[in-house]
Parts: sequence; structure tokens; C-alpha cells
Amino acid sequence: MAKVYTKTGDKGTTALYTGQRVPKYSTRVETYGIIDEAQAVLGMARAAAQLQEVKDDIYALQKDLWILMADTASLGKDPDITDERVEELEQMIDKYDARLEPLTKFLVPGETVAEAFLNVARTVVRRAERSYWKLHTEEGEDVNEVDIRYLNRLSDVCYILGRAESELK
Repeated sequence: MAKVYTKTGDKGTTALYTGQRVPKYSTRVETYGIIDEAQAVLGMARAAAQLQEVKDDIYALQKDLWILMADTASLGKDPDITDERVEELEQMIDKYDARLEPLTKFLVPGETVAEAFLNVARTVVRRAERSYWKLHTEEGEDVNEVDIRYLNRLSDVCYILGRAESELK
């Protein structure tokens, strides 16, 4: 097995998935780093979740985020995140929303540990989306807009999963 360290980034650059080297401070690297943070926070939420259905859905989202990071770290290739996956996120939102009471007030995070972690994940995903838009402004055609749509829906999924963890028993 290869060593964990490669020493190839010691001079301030890193390799993208498609092989190009870019500065570690680039918006592209920042964006997939934020997505990595979201994936880690979702792991904390999954570890704390009480509902098996929520755990399973979070696990699927975590796997998606590995694909999204690869999309973000790639130049000149079609995205692996698809419009169909964005639609599946919408269906997930609708599935949980149908089982929850209508909102009548703003919710303050912290009803359960999992709900709190899911709200942290939601804010990290929103930050990733903002970073993706910045990347789109800087690089235009080298950014897959489906990935941005995925992030937008994912923040809503995190919110609804948090509600499910605190309201469905």
C-alpha cells in the first residue's frame, strides 16, 4: 500500500483528479475542501442519528459527496453527479416533508445531537455552494452547474433530515 504522504504538495500546489496541478489556495481546491468538511459533518450526524432511515440516507449522501469532490477536482470531463440525482434529492425532501407537521415558526437547532450536526452540515453545504458560485465566476465553462444544483438541494435535505431526527419518533 502507498504511503499516506506523497510530499508532492510541499511547494504549495496540489494535483487535481484529472492530473493538472493548481495552487492549494485556488478556489477549486477551497470548494472541494468545503465539500469534504460537509461530508465529515454528515458522518457525525450519521453516528448520532436515531432513525435508521435517516442514517441510511445520510450514508448515501456521503457517498455522493465523494463523487461531487471528484467532479470538483476535475477539469475537462463530464460530471458524475446527474440531474437525476438532484431529482432524487427532491424526492427525499418530499418524502420526509410529507411526514412532518407544517412549519409555523423558525426552528432553533439543538433538539437532538443528530439534528444539530445536520444543521451544521446544512451551513457547510451552503458555504460550499457559495464557493462553487465563486468558482463558476472565475472559471465558467470548467464548472458543472449540475453540481451547484446538487449542493443547493443538499442543504435542503440536511434541513429536512434534521427535522426528521427531532420530530419523528
